Amino acid sequence: MALALVAPAFANAPVTVQGAQFMREGKPYQIISGDLHFQRIPRAYWADRLRKAHAMGLNTITTYVFWNLIEPRPGQFDLSGGNDVAAFVKAAQAEGLNVILRPGPYICGEWDAGGFPAWLFAEPGMRVRSRDPRFLAASERYLQRLGKALAPLMASRGGPIVATELENEYGSYGNDATYLADVRAMLQRAGLADDLLLTYDGPDMLANGTLPGVTAVIDFAPGEATKSFATLDRFRPGTPRMAGEYWAGWFDHWGETHAHTDAKREADELAWMLAQGYSVNIYMVHGGTNVGFMNGANFQGNPSDHYAPTTTSYDYDAALDESGRPTAKYALFRDAIARATGHAPAAVPASPPVRTLPAFALRDAASLWDNLPAPQVSDMPRPMEAYGQAYGYILYRTTVRGPFRGALYLGDVRDYAVVYVDRKASGTADRRLKQVSIDVDLPPGDHTLDVLVENTGRVNYGPHLDDGRAGLVDPVMLGGDILHGWQVFPLPMTSPEAIRGWTTAHVEGPAFHRGTVTVDTPGDTFLDTRALGKGFVWLNQTNLGRTWSIGPQHDLYAPAPWFHRGQNTVVAFDLDTRDAPVLRGVDRRLWADPPARP
Repeated sequence: MALALVAPAFANAPVTVQGAQFMREGKPYQIISGDLHFQRIPRAYWADRLRKAHAMGLNTITTYVFWNLIEPRPGQFDLSGGNDVAAFVKAAQAEGLNVILRPGPYICGEWDAGGFPAWLFAEPGMRVRSRDPRFLAASERYLQRLGKALAPLMASRGGPIVATELENEYGSYGNDATYLADVRAMLQRAGLADDLLLTYDGPDMLANGTLPGVTAVIDFAPGEATKSFATLDRFRPGTPRMAGEYWAGWFDHWGETHAHTDAKREADELAWMLAQGYSVNIYMVHGGTNVGFMNGANFQGNPSDHYAPTTTSYDYDAALDESGRPTAKYALFRDAIARATGHAPAAVPASPPVRTLPAFALRDAASLWDNLPAPQVSDMPRPMEAYGQAYGYILYRTTVRGPFRGALYLGDVRDYAVVYVDRKASGTADRRLKQVSIDVDLPPGDHTLDVLVENTGRVNYGPHLDDGRAGLVDPVMLGGDILHGWQVFPLPMTSPEAIRGWTTAHVEGPAFHRGTVTVDTPGDTFLDTRALGKGFVWLNQTNLGRTWSIGPQHDLYAPAPWFHRGQNTVVAFDLDTRDAPVLRGVDRRLWADPPARP
């Protein structure tokens, strides 16, 4: 039998626990939720995505808060624009939706460093997700600032936030109950734990990641509902049953096969869970985009594992695709929820068509070598955080003497390096492939050695999360000799405005490429990036995200709010030589699986 009171809740009443039931206003209450991360979505589209989630039958929206965007520098907070979490929560409330808040400090989410700010890793020996006093102090400061914005919006104060997550999947990382208690106390001091408090863990990790008196919910993949809830029953008999993350889709890694999941199987299992009276959070109802350089990477630490960076797209094979359009999965889920609850959902809002744009060439080029900032001097290379840099690229330069033929050892590159000798490319080292050196052949005499490193995304899950340094983290050796005397050029790539040296002549090597496209009426499109290699693209002032010809993603979502009516500037940075690459806007995704690795 389905429970009552599953229609979208306009009354801002707290959700409480009574035995094995969630309760609201004295009656059993079933949470039917979906993850939708506001910082992955253009602010202009928040209402659209929320309205469509509501129309699917959800009564609750779950959202992460990405700490690294909220506090980009220590003590400097940005809760404006796309980071205005209070505005998002109020937008959810306006659509008749409850909110489950997932503020961190750690969130995973296939987001850079699991949401941790890069500056944390500038602290030598910093231990994240631990009782390291430096980490706890930084977390306290962040949560206090978040509490100022969100504590008034808790359900116990008349707002829509009915629950807060305590960390995220801590049981998969550690088992320090004192640390978890510290985080709970920080949330309490911030005013974010006065309502329902939840821990999320895989069923086999419950013993590590839970606290007495805190409601435990479980995360699992399709096909695992029956055994997962049975495990929760044994661990916490007589308490509410909720799927904290039901993974109704999956994410993509660069160089791997595009994820596609079984929508009918997921809808059938969703229907089964709802029929048992269980509460469910669908991860994800809408994935959105890993904008700019914000994608994370997975690297769990087993001998067979490897560093695997996530693509720019976080489409997730979700019910609402990256552009917010309902999919076949959306219709199946909507029908399953309506049958289980007996409530007819609201009408599905119309989605404007995704438009095409005519081909346009990026005819202007500017060499990276002509756009280097003033260097910083180091005896040996240090990670980019040591130079005050968080994301982007970094160039390390020194002088070497030939003749020499042999290995240039780079160590554990973070995460992709191109080596140049006298500005000629000599080889690459890719962390995905566990490459730590390249072979060089130096003629007699002095040569300029450049190592250009891209931070391709910090690890967001697993034991390697502890070390989020980017760039070069080991001594560089030519043969058996450690190289000293480096110039270091931080390249955060924050804006295309300062790029100089534009030309229509041929430019060899890493460069910026610029063109314009005229738009009569702005609309969503996908920029076809198949003419590009490895780099990223700006649309006007917005970094749309990374490109990489290895796939499976060969386009970038370009939403209407980031276009101007009339002329728009597109600037691509590419590590490879490109002559006037041609882009266009397409109305369909250009997924293409890469060839199998040898």
